[in-house]
Amino acid sequence: MPPTVVIDCFPESAKKYRFGYAVVAVDVIRATTTAVTAVSLGWRCFPTPSLEAVGPLAARLDNPLLAGEMGGNMPYGFDMTNSPAEMALRTDFQRPMILLSTSGTSLIHATRGCEARYVACLRNYSAQVRYLVGRHTEVAVIGAGGRGEFREEDQMCCAWIAEGLIKAGYLPGNRNTEELVQRWSGAPADGFLGSKSVEYLRRSDQLRDLEYVLSHIDDIPAVFTLKDQEIVMIPVAQCHR
Repeated sequence: MPPTVVIDCFPESAKKYRFGYAVVAVDVIRATTTAVTAVSLGWRCFPTPSLEAVGPLAARLDNPLLAGEMGGNMPYGFDMTNSPAEMALRTDFQRPMILLSTSGTSLIHATRGCEARYVACLRNYSAQVRYLVGRHTEVAVIGAGGRGEFREEDQMCCAWIAEGLIKAGYLPGNRNTEELVQRWSGAPADGFLGSKSVEYLRRSDQLRDLEYVLSHIDDIPAVFTLKDQEIVMIPVAQCHR
């Protein structure tokens, strides 16, 4: 049987791919971009699904950095939002980071129990494709979604990963996957500017994160996976095996 790839959306979809699948979680604006940025710079990153889960996790870590948002707002007591632009400027990387977001970290948490779990964004989509080929015969690329919508930036990233796999011999697992790949094939990096996520960044005066995303396309040749509760980077050399 030829290998297959399917595109899906929302945290609750992850349970469909618990057995036999490698699952790739995508939340371009902003959770997986922040996580990939942080870990690539040397941070330890612990995504958490809810505000209630932050306290017990923080108690086990040494002076953790709390980064995130819920419903678009930074929770009380947090150090920063889930901003990749701000993350890239910080120098206190000796502190482990606890990452919280409305949808992205919920999706990452929902992949627990899956046979292989990855975190990807536009910064490393090509490396993710290269790593999957030959290692996994069933792949699900899942966008986090927001307020019940499959946001355009996540559609594009998921489609680009799926397209790379299809070019390597994978078959689209369903018609929706095929249509999304066709829609976003050859799209410019800023092809998602009509997204409500972009509208939120503009409305909340956080456009530097949009600028950061657009100026860091496919620039990290590494893959990021889950080891217990932590996102860890797989060495570049292993991505080419």
